[in-house]
Amino acid sequence: VQLVESGGGLVQPGESLRLSCAASRSLFSIETIGWYRQAPGKQREMVALTKRWGSNIYADSVKGRFTISRDNNKNTVYLEMNSLKFEDTGVYLCSAELSQTTYWGQGTQVTVSS
Repeated sequence: VQLVESGGGLVQPGESLRLSCAASRSLFSIETIGWYRQAPGKQREMVALTKRWGSNIYADSVKGRFTISRDNNKNTVYLEMNSLKFEDTGVYLCSAELSQTTYWGQGTQVTVSS
């Protein structure tokens, strides 16, 4: 599976961004797909995941602010990020799991700064 992220950028606290992850195959063939982030000096952490049949999982730190969604016709997963905070800064990576293998995109940088 190839994953291509887009939509990162530089925003101020409180603003919003929408990330996209385009997959090279049908989302129905992927067991779990979603987003992780890597901040400088910190471990990679799960942000939001969506399962094949639609259930979603969120990190506690983003619940109520971020929403993961999918367009099965476009093989694309989105991450709508609202009320962004300084601590949301990092490289956001799209991840897909199928057949016990995890695939990663190259990542897109999100910087929250005043």
